Amino acid sequence: EKTLVIRHEPDDLLAFPCTYEFKAFGMADDDERFLLAVQAAVSQIVPVPRDAIKTRFSSAGKYQCVTVVLLLQNSTQLKTIYNALRQLEGLKYLL
Repeated sequence: EKTLVIRHEPDDLLAFPCTYEFKAFGMADDDERFLLAVQAAVSQIVPVPRDAIKTRFSSAGKYQCVTVVLLLQNSTQLKTIYNALRQLEGLKYLL
């Protein structure tokens, strides 16, 4: 028995330009090292103003979620940003 796998490309699911939210989860730190790494990685593709970034810490304070909200022009930017974020040291999870 075969399983049918349907894959959708971002262009099939999103209408560009669009506002998109990236969430990168990493270890909590006091010096914003992870936040700055996320900002630097995304800024290689799209300029990221500081007010486009929010940080939230887990209830125990061990992890943090860095959210970046951007206006993307095309699916290439989306894919490139995800690839850049996947390379981050300390990244635990990516949405």
